[in-house]
Amino acid sequence: MPELDTLLNRQRQLIRRDQLDAVGVSLDAVRWRIRTRRWQRVLPGLYGAFPGALDANQRLLAALLHTGAESQITGAAALRWHSFRYVPQTELVHVLVPHTVRRSSAGFVVVQRTTRLDPLSRIRGGLRVCSVVRAVADAARVSRDLAEVRACVAEAVQNRRATPAELFAELDSGPTPRSALLRSASAEIAAGARSAPEAELRTELGKSDVLPVILWNPRLVAADGTRMPTPDGWMVEVGIALEMDSREYHLTPTGWQQTMRRHNLFARHGALVLHFTPAELRRDPSAVRAAVEAAYLERLQTISSFTAIRVRGAGGTQVTGH
Repeated sequence: MPELDTLLNRQRQLIRRDQLDAVGVSLDAVRWRIRTRRWQRVLPGLYGAFPGALDANQRLLAALLHTGAESQITGAAALRWHSFRYVPQTELVHVLVPHTVRRSSAGFVVVQRTTRLDPLSRIRGGLRVCSVVRAVADAARVSRDLAEVRACVAEAVQNRRATPAELFAELDSGPTPRSALLRSASAEIAAGARSAPEAELRTELGKSDVLPVILWNPRLVAADGTRMPTPDGWMVEVGIALEMDSREYHLTPTGWQQTMRRHNLFARHGALVLHFTPAELRRDPSAVRAAVEAAYLERLQTISSFTAIRVRGAGGTQVTGH
C-alpha cells in the first residue's frame, strides 16, 4: 500500500490509528500484524511497524504523535536532543501540550499541560523540541536532586547555551512550585561558580566555622608580576588554592599536563594547592571540609601573612565567607 508506506517512511515506522483508518488499514489487519510480531503497540492508538525496541528519535516522535501537532518535547529528553552531557537519568519523555488539549500521560510519555508553550522551540527531523532554557527549567522542576540540577544549569551556562539572566527570566515567567532547586542552582552559577562540583564545594565549605573568607575564581598575580592561574577557590591570608579536578579533563594527557603546570606554578610561589574530585566531594563532603580546615589551621601556624601572590583587583572576583 503506497500511502501506508509513505506515512511509515515519513514517521520513522510509527503510525496512529486514525492514520491507518485514513489509508484503509482495518483494525483486524493491525491486530494480525501485532499477533505475528511484525508490528507492535507503542502507545494507546499508536503502532510501530517493526519488532524490537524504539531508538531515541522514535521515542521522541512517538511522544509527539501521541500528544498532537502543537506539542513540544521538554525536560531531560530535550536536553539529550540538544546533546547535553549531564542530563537527569530518566526514561520518561516529558511533553508540553496546550492547556486546552485533553491528552493523558501513557507509557513513557508524561503530558504537561501549559498556557506557556515555548516560542523558541525548534523543529528538526520532524521533532519539535523546546529551547535549552525551557528544557533546563522543566527538567529542574521535576527533579529532587540539587546536584543534578546544578549540573544541567552549569553545562548550559558554561557552553553558552543559556545565560543566568535567561534562566531567571524563565523562573519569573514559569510556575513557582518546584522551582526552588532551579533558583538555587541559577543563583550559584550567576555568583561565579563555573561548575556544579564547584558550587557543591562552596556550599560545603560555607558550613565551616573555622575557614576565613574564600575568594572564588579570583584573578591572581605573583609579587614578581607573574600572572597566576585562576583557582576555583583562594584563601588570601595563607595562600591556599582549592581545585576541583574532574576525571574527564584531568586524566587526559593534555589536561594532566595543564594541571601539573598550574600546580607547579603555585608551588614555586609558595602556595599550597588542595585538589579534590567531584566523586570525592559527593561521597564524603564533610571529609573534604575537614581536610581544608586542617590545611588552613596548619598554614596559619606557620604563615603570619602570605604576600607572594595577590589578587589582581576586585573586578570579577566573587567573595563568600563568614
